[in-house]
Amino acid sequence: MPSRTFLALAGWTAAAVAATLTGLAAVEIIGDGITGSSDGRTLSSAQVEQQLDAAKASSSGPGGGSDTATPTDPTDPTGTPDTGTPTPTSSPATTAPAATAPEVRKTFSAQGGTAIATCRGTTVRLLSWAPAQGYGVKSADRGPDDEHVEVRFEGTAGKAELRVRCVDGRPTGSWKLDD
Repeated sequence: MPSRTFLALAGWTAAAVAATLTGLAAVEIIGDGITGSSDGRTLSSAQVEQQLDAAKASSSGPGGGSDTATPTDPTDPTGTPDTGTPTPTSSPATTAPAATAPEVRKTFSAQGGTAIATCRGTTVRLLSWAPAQGYGVKSADRGPDDEHVEVRFEGTAGKAELRVRCVDGRPTGSWKLDD
């Protein structure tokens, strides 16, 4: 009987060692992606700015977005307050010809969620959208489109639909709220 106990203990120990070594190997492999190219060194302010700029240039999609968007007043269903001055943005990776219209970005917020849209001339596009707590995204048409783009949020408190058009090169949104 002692040999059976010894074999069970040896098997359990071997499995624990194998699991630990597999975990350590995985952390070593993943660690390169976590730390990036800094090799464990402390980054200077200039290096941090450079890496942040590179990350901003490569972000896109529904989860992407940008931190350059103007914050919104959650009680204002029309979106951000209009300062009267367009907010031109450009991609640092490409240089647009002088004849190209500037891209104007605006954030819209209501009870169902928040969306960020851009206009370049008459072409509108949704950059990102996020439902508010208790809501989900029912559908989204991100564009680009010369007519409009829209996102629909649905939750237990009701439905909210945002439709954005370009008016004079600026994103202009309208919310339809259903309880």
